[in-house]
Amino acid sequence: MNGEPTPTRILPANECWALLRSTPFGRLALCHDGRPEVFPINFVVDHGTVVFRTSEGTKSHAAEKAHAAFEVDGQYPEGTGERGGMVWSVVVKGDVATIATTSELMATVQLPLHPWESGSKDRFMRLVPETITGRAFTRTRANAPLDTDVGASSMASPASDE
Repeated sequence: MNGEPTPTRILPANECWALLRSTPFGRLALCHDGRPEVFPINFVVDHGTVVFRTSEGTKSHAAEKAHAAFEVDGQYPEGTGERGGMVWSVVVKGDVATIATTSELMATVQLPLHPWESGSKDRFMRLVPETITGRAFTRTRANAPLDTDVGASSMASPASDE
Protein backbone atom coordinates (compact mmCIF):
# COMPACT_ATOMS: atom_id res chain seq x y z
CA MET A 1 0.00 0.00 0.00
CA ASN A 2 1.29 3.49 -0.82
CA GLY A 3 0.24 5.10 2.47
CA GLU A 4 -2.88 6.63 0.95
CA PRO A 5 -6.10 5.76 2.77
CA THR A 6 -8.26 3.20 1.03
CA PRO A 7 -11.69 4.59 0.23
CA THR A 8 -14.74 3.06 1.82
CA ARG A 9 -15.92 0.18 -0.33
CA ILE A 10 -19.66 -0.44 -0.64
CA LEU A 11 -20.23 -4.20 -0.48
CA PRO A 12 -22.52 -5.96 -2.94
CA ALA A 13 -25.48 -7.87 -1.49
CA ASN A 14 -23.96 -11.32 -2.17
CA GLU A 15 -20.85 -10.38 -0.18
CA CYS A 16 -23.02 -9.00 2.64
CA TRP A 17 -24.86 -12.35 2.82
CA ALA A 18 -21.57 -14.28 2.81
CA LEU A 19 -20.28 -12.14 5.69
CA LEU A 20 -23.53 -12.68 7.62
CA ARG A 21 -23.18 -16.45 7.18
CA SER A 22 -19.59 -16.31 8.46
CA THR A 23 -20.46 -14.49 11.67
CA PRO A 24 -22.03 -16.22 14.70
CA PHE A 25 -23.48 -13.18 16.48
CA GLY A 26 -24.64 -9.63 15.91
CA ARG A 27 -26.71 -6.82 17.39
CA LEU A 28 -30.47 -6.47 17.00
CA ALA A 29 -31.72 -2.87 17.34
CA LEU A 30 -35.39 -2.26 18.17
CA CYS A 31 -37.58 0.43 19.66
CA HIS A 32 -39.32 -0.43 22.95
CA ASP A 33 -41.58 2.07 24.69
CA GLY A 34 -40.27 4.77 22.36
CA ARG A 35 -36.64 4.15 23.30
CA PRO A 36 -33.91 2.35 21.35
CA GLU A 37 -32.77 -1.05 22.61
CA VAL A 38 -29.84 -3.09 21.30
CA PHE A 39 -29.59 -6.82 21.98
CA PRO A 40 -26.57 -9.02 21.25
CA ILE A 41 -27.85 -12.26 19.69
CA ASN A 42 -26.55 -15.35 18.00
CA PHE A 43 -28.34 -16.20 14.78
CA VAL A 44 -28.37 -18.18 11.54
CA VAL A 45 -29.18 -17.16 7.99
CA ASP A 46 -32.09 -19.18 6.62
CA HIS A 47 -33.53 -18.73 3.12
CA GLY A 48 -32.51 -15.07 2.92
CA THR A 49 -33.69 -14.20 6.43
CA VAL A 50 -32.06 -13.87 9.86
CA VAL A 51 -33.39 -16.33 12.47
CA PHE A 52 -32.76 -16.08 16.20
CA ARG A 53 -34.10 -17.59 19.42
CA THR A 54 -35.32 -15.76 22.49
CA SER A 55 -37.58 -16.13 25.49
CA GLU A 56 -40.59 -14.10 26.61
CA GLY A 57 -39.47 -10.63 27.61
CA THR A 58 -38.49 -7.21 26.38
CA LYS A 59 -36.75 -8.44 23.24
CA SER A 60 -39.56 -10.70 22.07
CA HIS A 61 -42.28 -8.14 22.84
CA ALA A 62 -40.38 -5.29 21.19
CA ALA A 63 -39.51 -7.44 18.18
CA GLU A 64 -42.97 -8.80 17.45
CA LYS A 65 -44.14 -7.29 14.16
CA ALA A 66 -41.57 -4.50 14.51
CA HIS A 67 -39.17 -2.75 12.20
CA ALA A 68 -35.64 -3.64 13.19
CA ALA A 69 -32.01 -3.21 12.26
CA PHE A 70 -29.47 -6.00 12.66
CA GLU A 71 -25.72 -5.35 12.48
CA VAL A 72 -22.65 -7.57 12.28
CA ASP A 73 -19.04 -6.52 11.81
CA GLY A 74 -15.59 -7.96 11.62
CA GLN A 75 -12.25 -7.87 9.87
CA TYR A 76 -11.04 -9.71 6.79
CA PRO A 77 -8.03 -11.85 7.76
CA GLU A 78 -4.60 -10.56 6.80
CA GLY A 79 -3.30 -12.19 3.64
CA THR A 80 -6.70 -12.40 1.92
CA GLY A 81 -5.74 -10.37 -1.13
CA GLU A 82 -6.74 -6.75 -1.53
CA ARG A 83 -9.25 -7.02 1.34
CA GLY A 84 -6.78 -8.37 3.89
CA GLY A 85 -7.00 -6.44 7.14
CA MET A 86 -10.00 -4.36 6.06
CA VAL A 87 -12.80 -3.96 8.59
CA TRP A 88 -16.39 -4.40 7.49
CA SER A 89 -19.95 -3.87 8.66
CA VAL A 90 -23.24 -5.28 7.37
CA VAL A 91 -26.68 -3.90 8.31
CA VAL A 92 -29.97 -5.67 7.62
CA LYS A 93 -33.21 -3.71 7.99
CA GLY A 94 -36.66 -5.25 7.91
CA ASP A 95 -39.56 -6.61 9.89
CA VAL A 96 -39.41 -9.20 12.67
CA ALA A 97 -42.09 -11.80 13.35
CA THR A 98 -42.46 -14.86 15.54
CA ILE A 99 -42.18 -18.17 13.72
CA ALA A 100 -45.50 -19.73 14.63
CA THR A 101 -46.77 -22.22 12.05
CA THR A 102 -46.09 -25.87 12.72
CA SER A 103 -44.33 -26.42 9.39
CA GLU A 104 -42.08 -23.38 9.89
CA LEU A 105 -41.27 -24.39 13.46
CA MET A 106 -40.40 -27.94 12.38
CA ALA A 107 -38.02 -26.61 9.73
CA THR A 108 -36.51 -24.02 12.08
CA VAL A 109 -35.83 -26.49 14.89
CA GLN A 110 -33.48 -28.30 12.48
CA LEU A 111 -31.29 -25.21 12.04
CA PRO A 112 -27.90 -25.10 13.81
CA LEU A 113 -29.15 -22.43 16.20
CA HIS A 114 -28.42 -23.09 19.85
CA PRO A 115 -28.76 -20.48 22.62
CA TRP A 116 -25.51 -19.15 24.03
CA GLU A 117 -27.16 -17.86 27.19
CA SER A 118 -28.62 -20.22 29.77
CA GLY A 119 -32.36 -20.46 30.19
CA SER A 120 -35.21 -21.38 27.93
CA LYS A 121 -35.06 -19.77 24.49
CA ASP A 122 -38.06 -21.48 22.95
CA ARG A 123 -39.35 -18.60 20.84
CA PHE A 124 -38.01 -18.53 17.27
CA MET A 125 -38.10 -15.19 15.44
CA ARG A 126 -37.32 -14.21 11.87
CA LEU A 127 -36.07 -10.90 10.49
CA VAL A 128 -37.24 -10.56 6.89
CA PRO A 129 -34.94 -8.09 5.15
CA GLU A 130 -36.15 -5.07 3.23
CA THR A 131 -32.56 -3.91 2.72
CA ILE A 132 -29.07 -5.26 3.27
CA THR A 133 -26.08 -2.95 3.05
CA GLY A 134 -22.42 -3.25 3.83
CA ARG A 135 -19.18 -1.38 3.68
CA ALA A 136 -15.50 -2.06 4.22
CA PHE A 137 -12.46 0.13 4.73
CA THR A 138 -8.86 -0.09 5.85
CA ARG A 139 -8.12 1.18 9.34
CA THR A 140 -5.49 3.87 9.39
CA ARG A 141 -3.33 4.97 12.28
CA ALA A 142 -5.67 7.92 12.81
CA ASN A 143 -8.60 5.60 13.48
CA ALA A 144 -6.72 2.82 15.26
CA PRO A 145 -8.43 1.60 18.43
CA LEU A 146 -7.89 3.45 21.66
CA ASP A 147 -7.16 1.73 24.97
CA THR A 148 -9.79 -1.00 25.21
CA ASP A 149 -9.55 -1.43 28.99
CA VAL A 150 -13.08 -0.48 30.02
CA GLY A 151 -12.90 -0.02 33.74
CA ALA A 152 -14.90 2.01 36.23
CA SER A 153 -12.90 5.15 35.49
CA SER A 154 -13.76 5.04 31.80
CA MET A 155 -17.46 4.79 32.64
CA ALA A 156 -17.41 8.02 34.68
CA SER A 157 -18.96 11.22 33.39
CA PRO A 158 -16.85 13.12 30.88
CA ALA A 159 -14.62 15.78 32.40
CA SER A 160 -15.78 19.34 32.04
CA ASP A 161 -13.86 21.85 29.98
CA GLU A 162 -13.53 24.24 32.92
